Amino acid sequence: MSLEAITPEEIVAIKLSLRVATVAVISSLPVAILVAYVLSRGRFAGKIVLDGLVHMPLVLPPVVTGYVLLVLFGRRGPLGAFLEQTFGIVLSFRWTGAALAAAVMSFPLMVRAIRLAMDAIDRRSEEAAATLGASPIWVFATVTLPLAFPGIVAGVVLAFAKALGEFGATITFVSNIPGETQTIPAAIYSYTQTPDGEAGALRLSLIAVALSFAALIASELLVRRSGQARAGFE
Repeated sequence: MSLEAITPEEIVAIKLSLRVATVAVISSLPVAILVAYVLSRGRFAGKIVLDGLVHMPLVLPPVVTGYVLLVLFGRRGPLGAFLEQTFGIVLSFRWTGAALAAAVMSFPLMVRAIRLAMDAIDRRSEEAAATLGASPIWVFATVTLPLAFPGIVAGVVLAFAKALGEFGATITFVSNIPGETQTIPAAIYSYTQTPDGEAGALRLSLIAVALSFAALIASELLVRRSGQARAGFE
């Protein structure tokens, strides 16, 4: 087995994977921060139910999650039909659907990392800002978020890596269409199902490892820089 030059089809799959993972993380980050804050600071009935719903994609088979997305967001599904008729947005069998599936599957990891960071914050810092007259929103923006930044970065990286490698829910919801929904994992799967596809599968596997490792290194640098900046400020 030899590693030949990367093919144009593989370049398309790589670009699509990066696009899907980036859109999935960016679109779900504000919601993840809000949900993490509610779970960390909230005291209300049904909190355990919300926590269970948030983490459900971690325990469900990915195929089940993909099927649920297909039922809800398919063209005949209630949400899919509404989006298509109202906004002209089609998710099933489109790259946008792949981004949705990746966002759903990676969302629990992002929420958990951010929530743990918020749980570790000394509440006295928030209380001190509140006693000085800061509104809850201002306390959240100027105290909670900066202190939770390392956890936010960790959550983003975990979610990006998960979105980059998402396969089960994606292939169930949007299939494996070259140039449209075929991400790196789907392309690797296609290679494993074809004769003499080992070299292509190995190439894409190595690229996936390299991308994930680069994301981890970048997150570590960001966290260190954030810690140095905070220490200098203090």
